[in-house]
Amino acid sequence: MRKETVEIGEEYGEEYKGRYVFQEISWAKRSRIIQKHTKYSQISGQVQSSDYVAIQAETIMASLKEQPENKPITLEKLLAEENGVPIGLGELFSRIANRLNSLSVEESRFLSERSAEESQTQQSLSIGSARSSGGQSHSSESSQPKQCKSSS
Repeated sequence: MRKETVEIGEEYGEEYKGRYVFQEISWAKRSRIIQKHTKYSQISGQVQSSDYVAIQAETIMASLKEQPENKPITLEKLLAEENGVPIGLGELFSRIANRLNSLSVEESRFLSERSAEESQTQQSLSIGSARSSGGQSHSSESSQPKQCKSSS
């Protein structure tokens, strides 16, 4: 399994200074983390909601194999809305965990957008309104040739 080591200086504060070692997690572990924080419809089996932040935090913790002796990173600290880890450090750890576990930034963005979209769909259905097909035009826009961007 792949590993990545990062040395953190004082840029995020003295508390976080030190050596962090991340390791790729197994497919089964990643799947269990996702299932733990995802709610599915009992009727259709479709995703109703997903706690992306909790999934990301648990993925970081599962990947984090070594950290400084004072153990500055905990699941609670990653999930804390007040007095949590600094944004830059959390984003760095997210990028490392995603890279090791083969989840690209685009895939992460897609999953979080997808979750928000499904949440809106459920909301629309619960108030009896029909969902527009506006999402389809977005995907066809992104697949169109980009001829207009080049100039001679």
